[in-house]
Amino acid sequence: MRLSDYLDKGASLGGDAPCLTFDGVSHSYAEVQRRSSLVAGALQDSGIAVGDRVAVLSANDPLALTCVFAISRAGAVWCPVNPRNEAAENRELLDLFGCRCLFFQAKFAPLVERIRGDLPALTTLVCLDGEVEGAVTFTDWLSRHGREPEPVEVSDDDLCVLAGTGGTTGRPKGVRLTGHNLETATALTLMGYPIGHRPRYLALAPLTHTAGVLTFPIMSRGGETVIMPAPDLGEFLRLIEHHRITHAFLPPTVIYGLLDHPALDSTDLSSLQCLWYGAAPMSPVRLTEALQRIGPVMGQLFGQTEAPNMIATLSPADHFRPDGSIATERLSSAGRPTPFTQVAIMGPDGELMPVGERGEIVVRGPLVMAGYHENPAATAEVSAHGWHHTGDIGYLDADNFLFIVDRAKDMIITGGFNVYSAEVEQALQAHPAVQDSAVVGRPDPKWGERVTAVVQLRAAGHTDPAALIAFVKERLGGVKAPKQVEIWPDLPRSKVGKVLKAEIRERLNAG
Repeated sequence: MRLSDYLDKGASLGGDAPCLTFDGVSHSYAEVQRRSSLVAGALQDSGIAVGDRVAVLSANDPLALTCVFAISRAGAVWCPVNPRNEAAENRELLDLFGCRCLFFQAKFAPLVERIRGDLPALTTLVCLDGEVEGAVTFTDWLSRHGREPEPVEVSDDDLCVLAGTGGTTGRPKGVRLTGHNLETATALTLMGYPIGHRPRYLALAPLTHTAGVLTFPIMSRGGETVIMPAPDLGEFLRLIEHHRITHAFLPPTVIYGLLDHPALDSTDLSSLQCLWYGAAPMSPVRLTEALQRIGPVMGQLFGQTEAPNMIATLSPADHFRPDGSIATERLSSAGRPTPFTQVAIMGPDGELMPVGERGEIVVRGPLVMAGYHENPAATAEVSAHGWHHTGDIGYLDADNFLFIVDRAKDMIITGGFNVYSAEVEQALQAHPAVQDSAVVGRPDPKWGERVTAVVQLRAAGHTDPAALIAFVKERLGGVKAPKQVEIWPDLPRSKVGKVLKAEIRERLNAG
């Protein structure tokens, strides 16, 4: 399926139904379908051919999402660009992808101006919501070029998305996702979670990432997507109650903020069927709190750009035992591998490890990308031994639940012992004063590396480093307990909410 097919499937269930809602205004399926067709024709009239790359640089916005479906309808390839990226990273990605057209919002005009001169292939710039020098306004461009598109032939194996990797170090890579990859992610989402007729999905997280991929199963069921332009937890709660939202996605750090929001307990959340969480590990203590206060609706997604969202899932039901009590023993897991996905644990020499043994999590199946764009060496490395290597260390238990222990690069070797930073972080986050934490290894003349923790406290939290060290030592022992703890007002994060450990190491080394 093309991305536009999900929109068309929703329209076939009733064109008058609300499709995209933004700032209190709803656009029906028929309206979004019609506009995406005109934009697709305008792209073709502007010289965009099948397989050409078209980028979208925008905050969450219904017109920007409509352009994504138009790109697909024209047979072109969508290149999502995150506005939170540094200019150099966006320039490098657009150059790597060979983008010929860019849709952007006026507020990102300074960013566009900084990068456009180094992108000779970028010949068409369309500003979605204003007048910017060197670009055509969306209204003028559509009035001049808009028409019904010529039919195009594409297959499920053709490229439909080129996405930059979400890594925090090194040069960005382009992930090649086909129609079959996204179709698999959509099918697995529909199989694994309760998504009935006409769901209502609230999109707070960036639509350039997981939140955007989740619109496809929603649309295939004729559902409404309520789009938030910027994170606002008070507004998020209000919209759930007002629109009777059934589904939403939030990264763990935002859920922590939601649990601390004064309006949470007075908001009617009874319409929620699933609150997906993912993109980073979640504290089992805070997850237990979410299950008790938000409801039995939490659903974990484990994936990465190279295998979107659905490598493994922990469904709402999996958070509980048969007797209805919270299954605390599996709250730190990523759930079970999804039906179309093979997951294994691999040792350093390519051997597959038995149940309970730790190693790198490897994956194969139709969810996995078609490779890195114009980077055969990186593709071969990540596909060694016939499996996609996730870069995560973990194990599978006897019930086939997947536990992620750490990122391979974040494992700490101290005094000859392996210490997994995620395990120490979970212990720290069990402390009632701790909001979030990051654990890294720092050079140490005696131990090789010493376990070092940086902690962000909750709004009303009070403690000190010595108390936190003792707290972890009581739970994990002296080897795994931090030798150094620093308390910072906030932790540096990437554009998708992941803690930037490289930046933490730099700040610690600098002073």
